[in-house]
Amino acid sequence: MIEPVNMRPVWEKILEYATSPVQGTLSRKQRKGVKIQINDGEVLENATVFMSNEFIRFTQKSGNENVNSYYAWEGVQQIKTISPQED
Repeated sequence: MIEPVNMRPVWEKILEYATSPVQGTLSRKQRKGVKIQINDGEVLENATVFMSNEFIRFTQKSGNENVNSYYAWEGVQQIKTISPQED
């Protein structure tokens, strides 16, 4: 029987690649031009990412509101990063 693989370290590395630290906080801001998609859901742009032990939180502005999306680590099945093609 094949043991399930703990993908959390992989997901963390992918999110670290797609973001950069926000000085003075534990949050990370998406890199310019890099989009993130979790489990074939909404494509996220210009989001702030917070990675805790239990969950990932993405915060985006929508008009004059902040929208927070939360994902449990164990619920993440797929992460896509989308960026411009370099020549």
